[in-house]
Amino acid sequence: MKLKNTLGLAIGTLIAATSFGALAQGQGAVEGELFYGKTFNHSIDSYENGRTGPGYSIGYFLTDDVSVNATYRSDDYTRSDSDTGSQKIRGDHFGLKSQYHFGTVGDAIRPYVEGGAQHGSMTNVAADGHTGRDGSTYLTTGAGAKWYMTDNLYARAGVEADYKLDSGRWDYQALIGLGVNFGGTGGKVAPAPVAAAPAPEPAPEAPVAETVKVQLDVKFDFNKAVVKPNSYGDVKNLADFMKQYPNTTTTVAGHTDNVGPDAYNQKLSARRADAVKQVLVKDGVEANRVHSVGYGKSRPIADNSTEAGRAMNRRVEAEVEATAK
Repeated sequence: MKLKNTLGLAIGTLIAATSFGALAQGQGAVEGELFYGKTFNHSIDSYENGRTGPGYSIGYFLTDDVSVNATYRSDDYTRSDSDTGSQKIRGDHFGLKSQYHFGTVGDAIRPYVEGGAQHGSMTNVAADGHTGRDGSTYLTTGAGAKWYMTDNLYARAGVEADYKLDSGRWDYQALIGLGVNFGGTGGKVAPAPVAAAPAPEPAPEAPVAETVKVQLDVKFDFNKAVVKPNSYGDVKNLADFMKQYPNTTTTVAGHTDNVGPDAYNQKLSARRADAVKQVLVKDGVEANRVHSVGYGKSRPIADNSTEAGRAMNRRVEAEVEATAK
């Protein structure tokens, strides 16, 4: 009864496990299996051959190909002897095995070989004057194949040979099983970490164009058209600016106060403008880049009724703009 309950629980576990979406073969997978075996050429005298023994196993894949399996198998034999008559003999076997699987994870059929050790105990025949159980340790080896009907459900067929260490005798079994697996990598190797690409350097910002300006305001004495020495520095600043920006040009404009005839003041303003142009040319500015013009008394910037206002109106003005990057 205990074995039937155990098998029922294991079968239910297999059915439930087949519904898991995360099942996978390969390294890290766990395999659970129910199997039946028949023993032939039993090494113990008077044991009947060919009886079935159910069992189950659970295994863990250390790699995609190698698994370690813990197994349990129940034996149920009939001993027939002319002196004692037929009597039932039952046993339990616990083992630890390792299987090596050929082929590749995902193949429909994967052959395997296995090896390991088991320990079994069998009931004695009371009619022989023995009671209790006899124990036996043996080495086991075998081979077979697993057929993966799906990625997770498989059937197994194989043969095993058991060598009893205490008696030096061999037993042979044929096995069939049904199992499921889950939790493996599916044969996939984790990709090597990819070094993050260095962040691209920010593109240099385009230079912002800036307008720069130089203004000139040269004052003159009454009725004079001579640039005074204290204005040379201002004229030179304008000349240096125009040499720094060789594509620039300028217009120097001459002006007068309101004293005197209009025609005279017109000519005086033109002479004043030309005087400033000559200083610019002397300081290195090409003559064709400087245009001079006189406006007479037509454009005052101060009140001509006062001496201070008239002094401000006796002037030459110039302005140069350039785009600096």
